[in-house]
Amino acid sequence: MDLFSNLALGFATAGTLDNLLFCLIGVLLGTLIGVLPGIGATATIAMLLPITFQLEPVSSLIMLAGIYYGAQYGGSTTAILINMPGESSSAVTAIDGYQMARKGRAGAALAIAALGSFFAGTVSTFLVAIFAPPLTAIALQFGSAEYFSLMIVGLVSSIALAHGSVVKALAMVALGLLLGLVGTDIYTGTPRFTLGIREYADGLNFVALAVGVFGVAEILRNLEGESTRTVLMAKVSGLLPSRQEFKEMIAPVVRGTVIGSALGILPGGGAILASFASYTVEKRMSKTPEEFGKGAVAGVAGPESANNAGAQTSFIPLLTLGIPANPVMALMVGAMIIQGIVPGPNVASEQPALFWGIIASMWIGNLMLVILNLPLIGLWVKLLTVPYYVLFPVIMAFCSIGVYSVNANVYDLYAVAFFGLIGYVLAKLRCEPAPLLLGFVLGPLLEENLRRAMILSRGDPSTFITRPISATLLAIALAVLIVVFLPSVKKKREEVFVEEA
Repeated sequence: MDLFSNLALGFATAGTLDNLLFCLIGVLLGTLIGVLPGIGATATIAMLLPITFQLEPVSSLIMLAGIYYGAQYGGSTTAILINMPGESSSAVTAIDGYQMARKGRAGAALAIAALGSFFAGTVSTFLVAIFAPPLTAIALQFGSAEYFSLMIVGLVSSIALAHGSVVKALAMVALGLLLGLVGTDIYTGTPRFTLGIREYADGLNFVALAVGVFGVAEILRNLEGESTRTVLMAKVSGLLPSRQEFKEMIAPVVRGTVIGSALGILPGGGAILASFASYTVEKRMSKTPEEFGKGAVAGVAGPESANNAGAQTSFIPLLTLGIPANPVMALMVGAMIIQGIVPGPNVASEQPALFWGIIASMWIGNLMLVILNLPLIGLWVKLLTVPYYVLFPVIMAFCSIGVYSVNANVYDLYAVAFFGLIGYVLAKLRCEPAPLLLGFVLGPLLEENLRRAMILSRGDPSTFITRPISATLLAIALAVLIVVFLPSVKKKREEVFVEEA
């Protein structure tokens, strides 16, 4: 009964005119960003963070969440029409989706992706509603030692699920942790690593770092590789799957939803991993595996359902433990902190309207996406013809104004430029920036819980292994780290995580 009353509170909160408007803005922006290849949800949310500071906390978080799962929808449009995934999690969709489009079934492919995503979003929203409260109750029993160990698990998992080299991912986490140390010591009040610049006494600006590493660096990469996009067709017709296609999509959608819901909780890249895993499962279970890569319906339905389900369930560790499962969730943590909300299990009890409002808005946002996306296909197709050299100056100006407006501090603009160059260099070195952002966000929390646990234990480090939950979490982290360095697992990772050109 509590679940239904909580959901009623959530829908009442998310259903206000203001919150519906911001949810609509979020999903439209997310779809737009997903459609325009090369920008991405992470960069967009980083750029839009400054605007959300002027909004109510629940409205801002609903809008940012809408951008995230809207981008999952939009990414499939470019994957299907021009064989260029707007989002990395849509890369698998391009394999069979584009082939369906070449056969004249672009409309059906887009509809399959949209309907599969809606089903997955609906199921995973209810999973969040069901599992979040008990996990929150468990998290309330955690002490500083348990939180420290849990964050170690999160960081190690982000290393295991990062693209490319494990050593590079480990280095990115370490760099993120070091950047998180800049500022003032929380116990002694002594400035550290500020280079004598008093503007950095409160630490590096989270928005400046995120916009630089993800936004500016992505723009530089896109300018370097700018090429003419060829849209497969100017007009998409036949937006309904045939009866046979509908029958073929049902089982893959259900399986993709299950896979995505489970893997989305994992820190690192759950939605991306889910889409790859779903495609592999569908190909192995298919009676006609030779059809994959030539326009198989299951090759579109499964991965699209999986990546949308993964996007939704990645909110579970954020809402229950305050731990981000991916870079977008790290940005959400930053948005909550700036709004004066301490991420973690206390949010559900102290601000139930916000907690359940975000969960309810997920289903509302997914419904909006299905209703709006298919009729607006023509608009998205036209947007694909906009040259990138027209877009990037507008994006850069928007970034600069937004970052400066947060603190009216010119040093933040210097930081954006610096981290933009750093992000570009890291991209050229094939170092994924996601673990860096997770390390930067979790670093201060990791340090605080480490030092608090040591103070409570009077300097005895054995507290981390004598407390059962903490010891279990550390054992899991160690096991994941050992497994990921095994030669067989390392080879498998290279097969799954293919670097995108």
